[in-house]
Amino acid sequence: MMSEAAEQNPKRNARDHVYLVDGSAYIFRAFHGLPPMTRPDGTPVNAVFGFSNMLTKLVQDTEAQYMAVVFDTARKTFRSEIYPEYKAQRPPPPDDLIPQFALIREATDAFNLPRIEMDGFEADDIIATYAKQAVESGHEVTIVSSDKDLMQLVGDNVRMMDPMKNRIVGADEVRERFGVGPDKVIDVQALAGDSSDNVPGVPGIGVKTAAELINVYGDLDNLLDHAEEIKQPKRRENLVNFADQARVSRELVTLRLDVPLEMKLDELALHEPDPEPLLAFLREQGFKSTIAKLQLGGGASETDIVPDASARPDPASAVSDYELVQTIDRLQAWVDDARIAGVVAVDTETTSLDSMRAELVGVSLSIRGGKACYIPLAHVGARPQGTLDLDLNLQGDAGADETPEQIPMDQALGLLRPLLADRGVLKIGHNIKYDMEVLARYDVTVTPIDDTMILSYVLEGGSHGHGLDELSLLHFEHANIKFSEVAGAGKKQIGFAEVPLDKALDYAAEDADMTARLHLALKPRLATEHMTVVYENIERALIPVLAEVEKAGIKVDAAELKALSDDFEKRGAILGEEIHKLAGHEFNIASPKQLGEVLFDEMGLSGGKKGKTGAYSTDASVLEGLAAQGHDLPARVLDWRQLAKLRSTYTEALIGQINPDTGRVHTSFGQAIASTGRLSSTDPNLQNIPVRTEDGRKIRRAFVADKGNILLSADYSQIELRLLAHVADIASLKEAFMGGADIHARTASEVFGIPMEGMDGAVRNRAKAINFGIIYGISPFGLARQLKIPQGEAKQYIESYFEHYPGIRDYMEKTKEFARTNGYVTTILGRKCHVPGIQDKNPARRNFSERAAVNAPLQGAAADIIKLAMIRVPKALKDTGLAARMLLQVHDELVFEVPEAELDRTIDVVSKVMSGAAHLSIPLVVDTGTGTNWADAH
Repeated sequence: MMSEAAEQNPKRNARDHVYLVDGSAYIFRAFHGLPPMTRPDGTPVNAVFGFSNMLTKLVQDTEAQYMAVVFDTARKTFRSEIYPEYKAQRPPPPDDLIPQFALIREATDAFNLPRIEMDGFEADDIIATYAKQAVESGHEVTIVSSDKDLMQLVGDNVRMMDPMKNRIVGADEVRERFGVGPDKVIDVQALAGDSSDNVPGVPGIGVKTAAELINVYGDLDNLLDHAEEIKQPKRRENLVNFADQARVSRELVTLRLDVPLEMKLDELALHEPDPEPLLAFLREQGFKSTIAKLQLGGGASETDIVPDASARPDPASAVSDYELVQTIDRLQAWVDDARIAGVVAVDTETTSLDSMRAELVGVSLSIRGGKACYIPLAHVGARPQGTLDLDLNLQGDAGADETPEQIPMDQALGLLRPLLADRGVLKIGHNIKYDMEVLARYDVTVTPIDDTMILSYVLEGGSHGHGLDELSLLHFEHANIKFSEVAGAGKKQIGFAEVPLDKALDYAAEDADMTARLHLALKPRLATEHMTVVYENIERALIPVLAEVEKAGIKVDAAELKALSDDFEKRGAILGEEIHKLAGHEFNIASPKQLGEVLFDEMGLSGGKKGKTGAYSTDASVLEGLAAQGHDLPARVLDWRQLAKLRSTYTEALIGQINPDTGRVHTSFGQAIASTGRLSSTDPNLQNIPVRTEDGRKIRRAFVADKGNILLSADYSQIELRLLAHVADIASLKEAFMGGADIHARTASEVFGIPMEGMDGAVRNRAKAINFGIIYGISPFGLARQLKIPQGEAKQYIESYFEHYPGIRDYMEKTKEFARTNGYVTTILGRKCHVPGIQDKNPARRNFSERAAVNAPLQGAAADIIKLAMIRVPKALKDTGLAARMLLQVHDELVFEVPEAELDRTIDVVSKVMSGAAHLSIPLVVDTGTGTNWADAH
């Protein structure tokens, strides 16, 4: 007679299958493996998203008749009674994960799955007990987890499955991990211990050594009985001295098989989820792609990720078909197909992340999602066997001394060059600026272009990261091959040119494939979400401009940097001696722990607060507070840190970043980082060089003009204040700007009730701090700290400011309310700046998000305006016959290298274009400066 479970489950096999999901382990796996995500109210949900997608796949794809999700409780278990230090050192979960625990339990209920947790027992013990009962009942068992502690359960009828890697773990995989079969895993773990769980084990014995010992002696007891026979003295001594500790460790790692289960095995029968509560849960979280995958609530129409299904294929459903192109005929066929299609995704494989030094290794193409090719151009023979971990299995078909079959680079580029320059074929890339810069060094032009990284950024801003791996996982639940999987990691990592072609094909073609799929998913959303103008007129148009700016670079005087570095080192050493003298002894000034002990334990200064690690906080705010109280040592430490940072981050680092071929540094500008649209600068970061200190300005003196040229700095004057006056429609501020008045003196006069004539500079500076502070939503505490005045006085200043400019308060409140409702704010040009956390229950995080919401439309508009200027200035210079080159963008400033004879005309063109980049109700003013170095020009 069939059981009730069998009758209700048409997937029944001869042996029923039980799936036991390790919910607790997967929570952390999903949290750390997925980019940050928030639902509309600001609640973090990345772990919930990963967990929900795992359940979706399990419910749809498995043949299980029984399934349960097992969780740990927050309470102590029996292991803590055996060994009080067990898991005692584990840090608390991240703040963004805590609210997701309850949601993950809700997800389990929404999927109509049994949810099991028991006080006094860990999830592993519950899983072990169910597994034992299931096997005794004649069932197959799959444990859904990657937790090594569960590998002791693997057997003939028990396997593990890692849902993140879609990998099955059987006895062979356990032997690869532990060097022994599943039945000996407990003994190996007892010897090796586990630092993450605070299982002590035997000192000096790791997994490899433990496996060797157990394979020789059979089991832990026999090994300990014969410990005196061990030849290695230290190993013998530790096994003898820590024998009891090994036995305790064995108790800790041994999973219980006799947990008094409250829910019987038969009660785990799998039932279909009720569509209504499941749909309601997924909608509340904003998981539209999961709804579509489950075909709930209208299927694909429920998601804004998949384009019109009647017109185009679902990009996530394509089957991968990758080809290794090694002949001219096959490359010609791909070029012809790309011309017919009118669109092709392009990706390059190179020897370096530095586009100015990277050598081309190969090119991948994709004409549609699921179909891609890789064209190797500069691969070499694979390394000899044994030079890499065998687990990586990096040896392909190529022999150690053979050059893989590939098309000569000049012939391949001869075919690719016309295609990539063909204006009738759209080229799609992910961060295509990098590929354009690499290919340009091979005389290959790439145009016209689309960029899926920038598409994602324009559509979804600061909601998540925009790397290809993140987007593939987010939109298609597809985990891309990692570089380390084909090239190794750490000291054993090889260059991509050494990767065997079979593995290079899968890795490289997948990048082009996923780029093509993303383009299908994202590009149609521009129109429906009204983001076409931001993408087409600003971000896409900026890509080739930034490529030219990065290619130009800026000349750096290495001798000047070396002299500065030596000076900073000498002054730092002197400061170090003074600090040690004040402390009364030497200590490591760079160690926050040692510094905290000196300040708060030895010197007895007030205000010391210990963090989670037990060490005192000695960050800049703490030291600044102590210095303000008149204490010398923290003031000297601040100076010491500043010199150390300038030396390590700039003077020494910049010397190493000078390109030997150009004598210039070539920063990389990031378009998809800041949520407000501002550009970032990396390798090196030229936007954070301090300019308010004399030492910081000295570093800018090392950035110089080439011979016969002058550096020109063009800077928007008070652009965010002007934007505030415009968007908030503040008549008095607009009047002041229209009349060219000193806006800070004007504010001081109105707020403090004093005449502008003869105004004290300190008073004006206070008004300046308020003007700019208001833009960033400054609090009375923040203003008091900045101006070094009582908090009550700072509060009065802010209140007086809003009394004189009530329109600003109205603007701020309306902006915050819009952000609460929509989860984002917009700039005057239509850019969406997402504000995660605006509904956060934590007041500190919510207040931070509210301040960001107020500032984002202003900072974002300023970013939009300077980007428009960057797009228009080079064309204006070219049309006028001027040879100036744009070298840098730093916040509201553009830096140019200008032939001396063309300086006046260049200033005129640059100023006109920049001031006309946007039409506001008040003028945009551009300040210019010139000099042979950046410091003098600014």
